Amino acid sequence: MNFDDFLIALSKIKNIPLPAQASQFKMVPPFRQELLKQQEEAIKTARRAGVLALFYPNTNQEAHLVLILRKTYHGVHSAQVGFPGGKLEAHDVSLEAAAIRETYEEVGVPIQQVEVLRGLSEVYIPPSNFYVHPFIGISKETPQFVKQDDEVEAIIEVALSHFLDDANIITQRVNTSYSVDVEVPAFKLNNYVVWGATAMMLSEIKDLLKQLM
Repeated sequence: MNFDDFLIALSKIKNIPLPAQASQFKMVPPFRQELLKQQEEAIKTARRAGVLALFYPNTNQEAHLVLILRKTYHGVHSAQVGFPGGKLEAHDVSLEAAAIRETYEEVGVPIQQVEVLRGLSEVYIPPSNFYVHPFIGISKETPQFVKQDDEVEAIIEVALSHFLDDANIITQRVNTSYSVDVEVPAFKLNNYVVWGATAMMLSEIKDLLKQLM
């Protein structure tokens, strides 16, 4: 989709109610819903983080979304696909500011080049005890991506049309922190399998965008 046409559609995004769990729960195994009910107290003291779903024009002026493949390390999110973003630091004035700062640090998009359109529904991640606030934003310029080598294995540029295609929703057997080797709904984007909290956030974004187009 042409990025200018995408911007026209996005102009109404602030007026649409967030689908929240109605969208998020499309991308979780049934046991996750039950676990969330049990974790309301944990959410109150969870660490906070902000992530950014950044849309931008590629060199052909087609709308794209950037994701990252995290490095392999000894941690619960090792080698997973996610949004650029990270935890709230003492010097961050807000979760939105943290998301923008981390996007600059992880993929090199200058802070002044990012326009945040709205916040999305938060997602609690039990394995790392983070309550994550996603934001949807745009860069009207084609970014010159530079990955943070110690944290980012690869930068993944996903065409909007590819993201919105229902054929890219799959079921994948993965090893989760809840249970070994379970089937979960997932996105398959640029041949990367995206599941868990990131898939939940993507599902809400997708449902929002489909209302606009």
